[in-house]
Amino acid sequence: MAAILYYLLYSLGGVVIVFCLLPKKSPVVRVWLGLCLGLALEMWLPALCAFAFTFSKTAQAVAIAPLLALTACAVFLRDKSPWAKLQEKDKRLIRLLALVALPLTVVTGYLHWTHTIMPRADGSIHVGQSTYGDLALHLAIASSVRNASFPPQYNILPGALLAYPFLVDSLSTTFMLLGLNLRWAVLFPNLIMTALTFSGYVILAERMADSRKGAALAALLFFLNGGLGFMYLVDMQGVALGSYMDNQLQSVAGLWQRIENVLNGWYQTPANHQEFGTYNLRWSNVIVDMMVPQRTTLGGWCQVIPCIYLLYDAIRPQTALSAALPAAGDGAAPLPRRREISWRHTILLGLWAGMLPMVNTHCFLALGLLSAGWMAYDLIRCRQERLSALLFWGVYGLLAVAVAAPQLFTWTFNQAVGNDRFLKFHFNWVNNPSSGMRDGYLWFYIKNIGLPFILLLLALLEKNEKRRFIASGAFVIFLAAEFIQFQPNEYDNNKLFYIWYMLCAVIAADYGLELLGRLKGLRARPVVAVLCAFACFFTGILAVAREIKSDYMLFSKAEVEAAEYVENNTDQHATFMTDYSWHLNLVSTLAGRNIVCGPDIWLIYHGYDNRDRQSDILAFYADPYGNAGVLKKYNVDYILVGSYERSSMSANTRALDLLYPRVYASADESIIIYGVEGARVW
Repeated sequence: MAAILYYLLYSLGGVVIVFCLLPKKSPVVRVWLGLCLGLALEMWLPALCAFAFTFSKTAQAVAIAPLLALTACAVFLRDKSPWAKLQEKDKRLIRLLALVALPLTVVTGYLHWTHTIMPRADGSIHVGQSTYGDLALHLAIASSVRNASFPPQYNILPGALLAYPFLVDSLSTTFMLLGLNLRWAVLFPNLIMTALTFSGYVILAERMADSRKGAALAALLFFLNGGLGFMYLVDMQGVALGSYMDNQLQSVAGLWQRIENVLNGWYQTPANHQEFGTYNLRWSNVIVDMMVPQRTTLGGWCQVIPCIYLLYDAIRPQTALSAALPAAGDGAAPLPRRREISWRHTILLGLWAGMLPMVNTHCFLALGLLSAGWMAYDLIRCRQERLSALLFWGVYGLLAVAVAAPQLFTWTFNQAVGNDRFLKFHFNWVNNPSSGMRDGYLWFYIKNIGLPFILLLLALLEKNEKRRFIASGAFVIFLAAEFIQFQPNEYDNNKLFYIWYMLCAVIAADYGLELLGRLKGLRARPVVAVLCAFACFFTGILAVAREIKSDYMLFSKAEVEAAEYVENNTDQHATFMTDYSWHLNLVSTLAGRNIVCGPDIWLIYHGYDNRDRQSDILAFYADPYGNAGVLKKYNVDYILVGSYERSSMSANTRALDLLYPRVYASADESIIIYGVEGARVW
């Protein structure tokens, strides 16, 4: 109950701040913005207080003071204009949210429910296909930040600064400190961020699109994305062309058998297929492969969409729907060149944008690139009031940089600068590995993104100022992601591409409806619409259906019980010697304790070389007596021996039993924990 009340307090603070600073906005928009801002403050204020008090209950309590101070400042500096009342257009927006955002939230909420360490009757905990890999890292961060000094360190690499954006996970830590268990501490904010992301995108699309139909279609194009990969299911379906793990998508004959393979196989969906070299399908569905497993992406979208809305609203003030009057030879009517600058609006936007880096660094980068493109377009087109425009961009940019700079220099640059794994030239994203381009340039994007990509290219050939304006910022993001690899994992550039697509889906939706309108009177028009809808959504629907069906055990009953022992009987900052090769580590994930070294599947992509630690761990398990000094080197308090330590580390349990006292053993002795204190030899 305390955790929920704490969340409601921040939500109320965020709503009050937005209502005071932006009274002329639609009440629906203000509530959405306020809830997003409240969540951002709940991430940030306890973290700032943790620098003085550790990330503890004390820090959570002290953080209420700056929340109240910020709310009081907003009330004191409020815009005294009357609050905009609920109008008919707002009711239509609410209906749009109910028709589009609500069903998407329900489906994705179900996936969160089943994919977030779902407890089973046999005592094990389960997840889905998409969360089997990434969730364990987020659980480790959330469970380890409790009472940690700030800035925090990796609990899977003690001594290394936690440069990974951690605020979404530390938000879950807040809920844990206030009484929720690990499952609900992760699940509850996931559900909130999911609802705000879907609602926010629909509100943003409605602001940008020519019509509410365009906004609805844009949301479906973005969230049910997948491309033309489904064509592999119907291609040569009369024969089986492959086998397990070798052209597996076509390993059976018949359309239904291939669909069954998609629904039951490990990453056999035609949106993101594990055989990259065979099919080159990389355009993951954003619901199942981004919003559900990647919490920092979900949190980043929840926060960057309000920033994009405020930015677009500041420089394109006339509503998109009222601006869609036809102008001879020019599509939708051009929007006004200049607006009245609201300094409250500008300052809120700048401060909010500056909070993004440690929520999601890619979202901050994407917003910066988008802003650069829109600023260039705005300054070129706004000749008569260029000074006013420069003032807006200057204040917004300086505030964002001023707030972001301490984060970037403390965490991001500290990790990336001087590390050749980051920031290098790489043309054409994942289509161009070291062996050369797999698909033709345009065909790669047509195949992966599908009909919306074709509509986008055709739309940009038309003379339509609003669409070109949106594209002027969106394609700056595209160009950066297309030519620069920002992280060791080249695939992570998709976090930029999806922000580009988030904006371009509006252009594609508007143009698609415009083309469909030109077919009015043709009897084949409904057939064309159905075929286009099938081409746009079938792959994405398959991906969602597969994810709903997926079910995998994350930890067994014995592992859960061992984690409970560690949680209840060891010091919160104790360090364990464990296997480093497998990402499902009960000590770091469920109990939040330190381990000497975590798996490469995370740490290498975060820029760390762990070979020395790995060789030390291997040496110790093979010869505990001869390598006892390794325990001193890493300040180890406990030694874990489970199935992975026996198989991957060749743990010498006979020697460990002679040297160290057992402090815990599972009923079948498949899991044993040794205490270093009281060792018989050093």
